[in-house]
Parts: sequence; structure tokens; C-alpha cells
Amino acid sequence: MDDYRKIKLIILDVDGTLTDGGLWYDSQGNEIKHFDVKDGLGIKVALENGLQFAIITGRESPIVTHRVEELKIQHIRCGVQIKYPAMKKLLHELGLFPEEVCYIGDDWNDMQCMESVGLKMCPANAANEIKRICDYVSKNNGGHGAVRNCIEFILTKRDEWEKSCKKSYFSNND
Repeated sequence: MDDYRKIKLIILDVDGTLTDGGLWYDSQGNEIKHFDVKDGLGIKVALENGLQFAIITGRESPIVTHRVEELKIQHIRCGVQIKYPAMKKLLHELGLFPEEVCYIGDDWNDMQCMESVGLKMCPANAANEIKRICDYVSKNNGGHGAVRNCIEFILTKRDEWEKSCKKSYFSNND
């Protein structure tokens, strides 16, 4: 990609990307997920820099819905087994072209979406087939700051990361 300013939307997978991909259950059978706060802050910074976010995930989960609401991500599609048609519909609704989209995913069910967008990214522990098609492979594993690392990469290429780091919520300067 030569102009990262073309990116208007970042689509995220959840399990293995925003989480470590593990399925954790408590003794009552309730699902538990681990999210990295660094990913959350990265999303906040990207939103403040005008990027939009969407979630397309294969699983239905109230935990994911809660986290997405906390992060103020406006577009969420849960329980989507075949992601490409859902992504195409979302892009149509938002009036975006595939080349204006970054997709961050980690496994085969993300591949069709990733192959069609302008910027493809993945966590360090993504499936090898996904790593091979990506423009950028994070140095971090899914659920351990991979999304933050990808966002930092994009915003650095757009000359927006350093300016964001100087804002008051990143420093003690009042």
C-alpha cells in the first residue's frame, strides 16, 4: 500500500485477533474472554483520528458485544460463519470501496475478506496461510496487543501516531 490515508475502515476478527483465541469457561459454563487494554487504547486513538471500526466474528457472545460497546465500535456482526457476504453488505451500507478497508484477521475464515481489501494485517500467531497474504504481520500475538500494533503501524504511516501520543491523555502535561 502506498497511501495509508486511503484507509477509512478497519474490520476486526475477534477470536485470535482481539483475544488470544482460547475458549475459557467458568465452573457454571459461562464463557470468559481476555482482551488486551492496549488494543482498546489503540482503537480509541484510531477513532479520534477519523478511522471507523467494524467487528465481523463467527461466534455470538455477550462478552464481545459488551467490549465492542465499551470501545464505541459502531458496526458489529456476530454469528457470521461466512464473513465475505457480510463484509460486502457492510461496505455497501457505508459507501466504501474494498481498497479503503484494512482487515485484521488470523485464520482461514478471514481469508476471503482479506484477499479483497486494500490492507491485510494479522497477529504474529495467525495461520501461516494468512501470514503469507498479509501486508503486515504484527510482532504481537492475538489478544496481546496485536491490534494496537497494527493500528500504530497505520497511524505512523499516516503521520498521526506521534501527534496522538503528545495529546494530554498520554502525558502528565496539563
